[in-house]
Amino acid sequence: MKITKWYNSDTVYESEKETLREAIIEAIERDANLGGADLRGANLGGADLRGANLRDANLRGANLRGANLGGADLGGADLRGADLRDADLGDANLRDANLRGANLGGADLRGANLRDADLRGADLRDADLGGADLGGADLGGADLRGADLRDADLGDANLRDANLRDADLGDANLRGADLGDANLGGADLRGANLRDANLRDADLRDADLGDAEFMYVKFYGRGGETKIKTSQLAAFHQALGVIIED
Repeated sequence: MKITKWYNSDTVYESEKETLREAIIEAIERDANLGGADLRGANLGGADLRGANLRDANLRGANLRGANLGGADLGGADLRGADLRDADLGDANLRDANLRGANLGGADLRGANLRDADLRGADLRDADLGGADLGGADLGGADLRGADLRDADLGDANLRDANLRDADLGDANLRGADLGDANLGGADLRGANLRDANLRDADLRDADLGDAEFMYVKFYGRGGETKIKTSQLAAFHQALGVIIED
């Protein structure tokens, strides 16, 4: 079995194994460099891929469900449409990776580097992104319902139209993030930094805004439709630094 680069016919790794799955696992066990490898559609469900060098690899449509990719280097990798449900990606490098439309439901991404990654339309329901670096990432239209984003860095990230219902964003950095039209219903935003963020037409109903920082947040005045409930007014005013007196 020969593994080649996705952009030319250069051999990355050659094995006597009969299947691509077996060849990939063998290569990783031998610390082979699979950077730029053509692994499209590979079946790696449940595989131990810890610490693998898969930088710039093409894993489009691959099955990585339940795989262990802890500490793996997937920087710049193409993971469009890949199945990463329940995968372990703790401390993995996914900087500049293309995860558009990927399924990361229930995945462990704690401490992962996802800076500038493309996660448009990705399914991140119930994923653990605690402490992850998502600065500048594109999460437009992503499904983050129930996701754990505590202490995550989402500075300047695009979260327009994202579904963050019931997500935990406690102490997260959302400075300069675009949350226009995002659903933040029931989300935990306690201690979150939303300075300079765009919340135009966002749904904040039932969100916990305790100690959140709203300085210079953009609501766009009378033309905007940002939503909160009457019961949230006190916390909302506190976040804005507004003191209401009789």
